Amino acid sequence: MNGDTLEQLIRSHPGIWRGRRAEGKSRPAVATGFPELDTALPDGGWPLGALMEIRMPCLGIGELRLLLPAMASISRAGRWIAWVTPPHRPYAPALLQAGVQLHRLLVVDAGQAADIPWSLEKMLRSGHCGMALAWPQSLADHQARRLQLAAEEGGALAVLFSLGMEPSDTLVRAKGAARSQHKGLLVGHAFGFAQPTARSHKAATANSSHAALRIEVKPAEAETGLAVDILKARGCLHRTSLLVRA
Repeated sequence: MNGDTLEQLIRSHPGIWRGRRAEGKSRPAVATGFPELDTALPDGGWPLGALMEIRMPCLGIGELRLLLPAMASISRAGRWIAWVTPPHRPYAPALLQAGVQLHRLLVVDAGQAADIPWSLEKMLRSGHCGMALAWPQSLADHQARRLQLAAEEGGALAVLFSLGMEPSDTLVRAKGAARSQHKGLLVGHAFGFAQPTARSHKAATANSSHAALRIEVKPAEAETGLAVDILKARGCLHRTSLLVRA
């Protein structure tokens, strides 16, 4: 079998994953608002109809800034942004300044940690929610799978934040500087949180994940912004690292 025949055979079976972006087949996505990140992502932005996991060493390092442009875009399109049992109260002025339509923001108190996956799944399947955020302390494998399917059904982006990294020296320095410059002022103000308090989380995932997109973020060394590692992306075989000036 020559190369052309093999290529035609592979193209005739759309279910075959080729380890890179399928030519001529784009999946729905929303622009991240950061051109360098859009270029690195296989779909040209945050994937819609997908589960995304953001790993980080601690809360409040700028992880929400990565999502603000997309939140603004989705809310302007008339779809809801759901925050399911956030660890802190969303800071409305910061969201408004970023262009997020506050009347499209929904904060859900799931009551108990065990109810977070159920609440998140309902939001995703509704078809009215464009993005749903959650900070689960733990998530079973079958629950993650159900969330991925719910996101596909509703055409929404499900975002799970998890603490799965050891704090780096850079992060320790950054947190120390923030405390000295903002004594009595909570760091989370800059990231859309009004009243951040210390809260421990277990790592929500192990090395495998049902997430279509899995990234890791941490403060960039010696530069302003976030170091973003794309650990897993549907349609992309290679791991990518880049600096995002978020």
